[in-house]
Amino acid sequence: MNLNKAHLLRWIMVETSHPGNVGSAARAMKTMGFQDLHLVNPKIQGIAKEPEAIALASGAVDLLEPAIEHTSLEQAVEGCSLVLGLTSRDREFGPPAMDWQSALNLISENIQNQGKTALVFGPERTGLENHHLSLCTHRIWLDANPDYPSLNLAQALMVCAYTLRQALQSSSLIDAPKSHDSRIDLADPVAINAMLEHWQAGLEAIGYLDPANPKKLMPRLEALFARSRLHKEEIDLLRGIAKQMLLRK
Repeated sequence: MNLNKAHLLRWIMVETSHPGNVGSAARAMKTMGFQDLHLVNPKIQGIAKEPEAIALASGAVDLLEPAIEHTSLEQAVEGCSLVLGLTSRDREFGPPAMDWQSALNLISENIQNQGKTALVFGPERTGLENHHLSLCTHRIWLDANPDYPSLNLAQALMVCAYTLRQALQSSSLIDAPKSHDSRIDLADPVAINAMLEHWQAGLEAIGYLDPANPKKLMPRLEALFARSRLHKEEIDLLRGIAKQMLLRK
């Protein structure tokens, strides 16, 4: 494994406030041999063209210029079979949690099988919210001081870029065995999210889900399906079930 497969990695910054963080992120990515920067609803439209972003990119303007702005995280993660949301906050529901060291092996395995991986970083002040994590396959945390786990956004991205570079160049990961799951077409989170909306409508149609008092049914189902690493053909099967539920309406 080497960095000639870096195009299979997508770096996503969500609702970034400060142009300097975008510039610093681009600098960190270029230094570590990565590219493909995506920006979701930045607080300033065209944030990558701001003077502060260009200044702090310090020569990595070639990453800033092609950076893609999206209006939604759904657009940014489309086509990625592995979507890792970086956050230190515990959540009651959501995708399976995993430490960054374990995630490195998962990324390496996905790349070996030509799967696209997205690394998602949240807003500076709040980090990723639950609705962002609903589009992630895993919630990832960096091992830090438990009394003060806070990292600046660009610093967190730099830590990930550096350790990921080391991992992809490590001989211990070159011959990592392919898992059964990775040889099969895994569904991307956008397809899973659409299937869940279909299921919600179906469950309401048969009277199992009360929209006025939904409790925590859908978050529990979301967490269940996130743990399952659904395949594309399984999405079709589950949509077929939802369709039958709706026919009962």
